[in-house]
Parts: sequence; structure tokens; C-alpha cells
Amino acid sequence: MYTALQIETPRTIPNTKMRVAILEDDLSQTELLSHWLQLAGHHAHAFEQGAQLLRSLERESFDVLVLDWNVPDLNGIEVLKRVRSRLHSAIPVLFVTGRNREDDVVMALREGADDYMVKPVRRLELLARLEALARRGRHGQQQADVIELDVFKVDCQTRTVLRNGKAVDLTAKDFDLSVLFLRNVGRLLSRGHIRETVWGPNAVVTSRTLDTHVSRIRNKLGLTPDYGWRLAAVYRYGYRLEQLDPSAARPRDGESKAA
Repeated sequence: MYTALQIETPRTIPNTKMRVAILEDDLSQTELLSHWLQLAGHHAHAFEQGAQLLRSLERESFDVLVLDWNVPDLNGIEVLKRVRSRLHSAIPVLFVTGRNREDDVVMALREGADDYMVKPVRRLELLARLEALARRGRHGQQQADVIELDVFKVDCQTRTVLRNGKAVDLTAKDFDLSVLFLRNVGRLLSRGHIRETVWGPNAVVTSRTLDTHVSRIRNKLGLTPDYGWRLAAVYRYGYRLEQLDPSAARPRDGESKAA
């Protein structure tokens, strides 16, 4: 049974690295696609069965799904239907399959696929299509070295965060974690997604360590309802940073309600 977990697409600037889930039962094809993604600096997660991918989506977040049509148990179309209807996810979906009939392409697009490629695929074209889908899923916004959002100004070149013009003292990991959340306001990020993006795919990071870092940036950046923000844990999934109604927040530093 698949839970109706609302998984929103982000409304702010994405990370450069994508976290891509690949549904493919051909090992050689999986290895090839994963290798191409890793060479481009992205993180690939392979699944041989549709049900396995759906279970993962209940507890993990990805930037793009790459689906083959003919896989054991649930085929790619059935997985797509459940992603859209049961998980209520608008995550970008690219079909990479050997089926090249026009009615197959039309069916996939009508069921909610965002793009369709017929095997064999070319490396640079695949990467370009995936990156275009990720941008489109985030309202077309590009990567930026400087993020200006509410009272925050983040410079990714100098790795500094200003809040109301004042520098916030952050460790290297706390800075990376802050950037991840501020680039994904409103998006539900899984613990695995956070660990992989901030610490790397091979790092061993306990839940307690992750929670400690999140708590620290919540306090240092003022990501609390008093300041118009909520950085909250979602049970058995991960964290979401939300910007609240400004009228509900208390005055900013140096301001008054009357102002």
C-alpha cells in the first residue's frame, strides 16, 4: 500500500547536483546511465522493480525519475500513474525505453511523463534533457552564486550568510545545509537526500548528527515562526523549510510593528 504523501516541487533555486532515481532491469543499461550521471556530478539511485521504487519514494526525495517501460512487476507506465495519483508528486519524469511507437510516446506523455527518449540514448543529450526537466520543475530558475531571500543574503563563492546584513557564524557543513534548505523552500527533503547532498554519498552520518546540524541552523538563522519561517521535521521522512505569512511574524531586528 502506498501512502498519499504530498511531495512538492521546490519553488526556489535548485542545487547543481541532481539526485536521480533510475527504474531499469537491464544491469548494463543501469551501469551506463549511472556512470554518465556520476561523471556529470549527479547522484544515481538504481531500482530494478517498480514496487521497489514506489516504496523508496515514500521515504526518499529525488530531483528526477528515469523510467524504463518494461520492468518486472509494475511497468513504467503503472509506476508513473501511481507517482502522479497516489503519491501526488509532480517530480519530473523522463522515459528512457526501447518502445518507439507513436502511441507509446503519446500514452506516456498523457499519463504525466515530461519527456521521452528511445534507446539507445546519447550521453550529452540525456544529461541536457534531465537538467532541463529539473529546471522546468523548479519554474525555470537557474543556479545562482548569490541567494537573496527575505532577510538572507547567501554568497556561495565566499561561503558567507548575512541575516539582516549581519554575518552568521556557520561551520562548513552548516553552511551547506543552510544553502540546501534556502534553495528548496517549500520542498520536502528526505534524510537520505540531505545526507547525500551535504555530506556526500559515501559518508556515514547518524540521524542524531543530522538533527543536531538542522537544530543549529534553525537557531542561528532564526528559521522559526517568530521570524516568519518554519524548519520542521516530517515524521519518518525528513525536513521541510517553509516561509510563513509575514503578518504573523514578529518584528525583524531593529524594526517595530508600527514601522
